[in-house]
Amino acid sequence: MSTGNMLYGGDEIGALVFDPGHHSLRVGYAQEDTPKAEIPSVVGVGPNDSPTNMDLETKTDNNITPNHADTRKYYVDTTYVNVPRSNMEIQSYMKDGMIDNWDLFEKVIDYAYAKVIQSEPEYHPVLFSEASWNVRNNREKLTELMFEKYNVPAFFLVKNSVLAAFASGRATALVVDSGATHTSAVPVHEGYVLSQAVVKSPLGGDYLSLQCRTLLEKQNIDLTPVYKIASKDVVKERDAARFVTRNLPENLTTSWQNYMVKLMMQDFQVNVLQVLENPYDERVASQIPTVHYEFPNGYHQEFGSERFKLAECLFDNAMLGAGQLASTSVGMCDADVRLSLYGSVVVTGGNTLLQGFPERLNRDLQLRAPSNTRLKMISANGSVERRFGAWIGGSILASIGTFQQMWISSQEYEESGKSQVERKCP
Repeated sequence: MSTGNMLYGGDEIGALVFDPGHHSLRVGYAQEDTPKAEIPSVVGVGPNDSPTNMDLETKTDNNITPNHADTRKYYVDTTYVNVPRSNMEIQSYMKDGMIDNWDLFEKVIDYAYAKVIQSEPEYHPVLFSEASWNVRNNREKLTELMFEKYNVPAFFLVKNSVLAAFASGRATALVVDSGATHTSAVPVHEGYVLSQAVVKSPLGGDYLSLQCRTLLEKQNIDLTPVYKIASKDVVKERDAARFVTRNLPENLTTSWQNYMVKLMMQDFQVNVLQVLENPYDERVASQIPTVHYEFPNGYHQEFGSERFKLAECLFDNAMLGAGQLASTSVGMCDADVRLSLYGSVVVTGGNTLLQGFPERLNRDLQLRAPSNTRLKMISANGSVERRFGAWIGGSILASIGTFQQMWISSQEYEESGKSQVERKCP
């Protein structure tokens, strides 16, 4: 163990945990129960023509000389992104579970240190989560960024599935993670990902949002987002909405408007959709009580069997549904670990909060697993634990005494460079 690491053996310096995903970046201190902030994984990029200092331009790092050639302005976090502005495009820095646009990503990290952590990076070791299929080039680039730009004293990178299993008190588990852009099944054995058996499909929250939007537009429901509405009348059910439109800036971009409609669809998903315990059956679904939902414009309606039909796509075997995904992953592992994987199936990710998701996954797996298998589903009851599973695992890991010797210290980085991450972070 290098002497550099001895500096962070104690609890007096708080390690930071970053958990980037397609929906949001979770950031906070190790040893805490929940992240300090959840920052959307999109950045608003607009022309820098405003003389006012009211908007947050994310050049918050005092060490950086502003690039006067850069004529763009960046808006980070909900408060800034959700404001209608002329010519502001919405861009994501994530692609396929990995960081793709490093410039935008740095803007968000700058913001996190300046506004959320409110402390200098050199005082805090940093633990980052990563997708189980992250590539070496990305891992090294992140290591280099944290040490070179942010001068962190120590750094570590862990697969998010390992962290989610860890948050559930398991070193061996099958982690079924359903997030914004995809659902994946990742087998973890003794704290290591069995990468040859990782299976993923593009069925996630965003796909569901798209299905919701298509259905509602077919029903001719007016999907006017909240930013367009100055005031509204409460109307009787099925009456046309009556509202006054706000005065808005000109040239609102399509990407921003689509983002705002997507936020509206996410709210609809959370409040209306539900997964049936058995495959969709119109007769069964129609006997379950309807759910009432009011749209931002004041229009409201009861939703019945369609709310189950929409959620059913997550378990559609033609498109590699969650149950098929999980059993395929287990089947690709060695026979001697399959029983222990079936014995702890960890359900995590914001999309799994759909009512009935774990029960349906349990039923689908029960049908596919060998007859003598003892199947155990581990899904945290609270929405916080399910949404932030990987972050919570990181919070626990970074605060354990025996973990303190595993950090890549700045001293080790100076001696061996960014390739250290491949050697020390499996």
